[in-house]
Amino acid sequence: MKVEIDNLTISFPSPQGMRAAVRGVSLTLGAEKLGIVGESGSGKSLTARALLRLLPGSAVVRADKLNFDGIDILKASERDMRAIRGRRAGLILQDPKYALNPIMTAGAQIAEAWQNQRKASRKEAMQAAIDLLAQVQIRDPKRVAESYPHELSGGMGQRVMIAMMLAPDPELLIADEPTSALDASVQAEILRLMEDLVSRRGMGLMLISHDLPLVSHFCDRVVVMYAGQVMEELQAGELVRAKHPYTRGLLECLPSLSHPQTRLPVMSRDPAWLA
Repeated sequence: MKVEIDNLTISFPSPQGMRAAVRGVSLTLGAEKLGIVGESGSGKSLTARALLRLLPGSAVVRADKLNFDGIDILKASERDMRAIRGRRAGLILQDPKYALNPIMTAGAQIAEAWQNQRKASRKEAMQAAIDLLAQVQIRDPKRVAESYPHELSGGMGQRVMIAMMLAPDPELLIADEPTSALDASVQAEILRLMEDLVSRRGMGLMLISHDLPLVSHFCDRVVVMYAGQVMEELQAGELVRAKHPYTRGLLECLPSLSHPQTRLPVMSRDPAWLA
């Protein structure tokens, strides 16, 4: 599996005409962990959703290349996209409270995702759902399978989301801020779980996050975005030695226990970054 994005632009209508929210983004992804970081509104989620063609109908998407494993996303039929979405590529959303169906049990939702890709009975699908819940390290998978989303903690809900996305055995997992609604200890558990699953299954992972330290420790490569453009791309281990002033500014704004400051610096933005 290989993702190729070259010169991607995503525009939306406004009272002043079409406005570009993503401008000239280029990146590639194989069987590796790629982190995309940047402030809110930098175009991270739009870039990922363009790959699955999950943008609003008002969006205008242009690219020299937008390919998923050789398939041209811009020219693909809706039938071709259904073969990619939820099958070959899964999307983990930010908050399970809003992403999961409140009137279906967790097991039923996972079973539905599993059954959509296979000809199997409802009983087989539910057993597969319980097995998937066990794979994402839920201690009592049968009880959780019978629970509704409001009966689950944030960490359990996120594990249910991961299990649902793993049901079709995808080649690519897109995780959009998967740990932002969780406390620090549960965040670490979810990330260890995702890392184990990705390496064991040989999948590609696109992790969208605001958390630079998390991405630097978890991913192989990092793409830094600002105002819809890529500012810098580097190996995750080299993030602390980033050269672009925007990336340096983000790093310097992080609080530190070892080097406490009475006041955190405020980033100075240069219009030349968008030239």
